[in-house]
Amino acid sequence: MKKKLILRCALGAPVGYAICMMITILISLVVGDGNYYPVVPQMIDDFGSELNAVIVQMLLSFLYGAAWAGASLIWKKENWSLLRQTLTHLIICSGLTFPIAYVCYWMQHSLLSVISYFAIFFVIYFSIWISQFIAIKVKISKMNEKIKR
Repeated sequence: MKKKLILRCALGAPVGYAICMMITILISLVVGDGNYYPVVPQMIDDFGSELNAVIVQMLLSFLYGAAWAGASLIWKKENWSLLRQTLTHLIICSGLTFPIAYVCYWMQHSLLSVISYFAIFFVIYFSIWISQFIAIKVKISKMNEKIKR
């Protein structure tokens, strides 16, 4: 299990970084002034230079991808109930995502923004969870129909 966790985290880390890079490129395109914005100005202030801020964001992006990829192993715990799997995955992912989002200024640093962040996070998380749950139920129903034939 530890070997699988290490492998998943190692594969997930560059995915997290790639996603972060795509987001910074999209934000730069939306700004539309021809410049590339690798980090928000507040991070530059916090870390003393643009280079330091980019390095911190890069490392946190690797951690973000590794954490989500590693946490996916929770779904392989067949002796756990779906509720336990879901709550464990949710706690790990939200617990690791929030501090990264906070440090990288993916949200404003205010109580209302933190509340909004978690509300959006939970809506997205449970929307994906419900869609996956329904897809698996449909797949199981189709398999049961084939077995009956």
